[in-house]
Amino acid sequence: MRLRGAKALSNAELLAVLIGSGVDGKNVMEVAQEVMVSASGKLTLLAAMPLERLITQKGIGEVRAVIIAAALELGRRALEESALADRRSIHSPETVYEIMIPALKSLDHEECWALFLNRANLLLGREMICSGSMESTLVDTGKILRRAIEKQSSYVILVHNHPSGSPLPGPADIHQTEMVRKALSAVEISLMDHVVIADGSFFSFSEERVGQL
Repeated sequence: MRLRGAKALSNAELLAVLIGSGVDGKNVMEVAQEVMVSASGKLTLLAAMPLERLITQKGIGEVRAVIIAAALELGRRALEESALADRRSIHSPETVYEIMIPALKSLDHEECWALFLNRANLLLGREMICSGSMESTLVDTGKILRRAIEKQSSYVILVHNHPSGSPLPGPADIHQTEMVRKALSAVEISLMDHVVIADGSFFSFSEERVGQL
């Protein structure tokens, strides 16, 4: 890695650097390769793997599992910072998707986020509002309202993921969106959109003219 740089290493080789050494007759590369196989060779699935399952991988254990999880989380946060550093005005659900997919890709549960924008549609910040099960999450309308006021937002965009793979909203999604829209409207803040993200696709309430968005 020092001679050739991190980019020259495969995913398994980078993982081997984190693991550090082999165990029980297996060298570190064999351990790393087995971990990658358990995640179907995909870093996104490895990042989404529960810590409890990662700990049970042969040659990993608690300390190494924590190191791997921490490294993957740092990578995810680096992608988030890169997205937040882009100060483009947000005028489309495609931009919302690009900003949020690093945080939501391959999750096995639903998360609801809010993006806070100023009058020029520039991103003031974003925050995870709540986390739910594989099939649902209960939106905390009060928390969204408080954060929007604190940040002096002019617009809010709701974002949540569907682990099922289909971005189509259900009746509960539509109902909760309307509740948030009404709460924000009472303090003259507009709900610009609600974007539902599935891996590789998204659904925009505003674009599809769902409800009063």
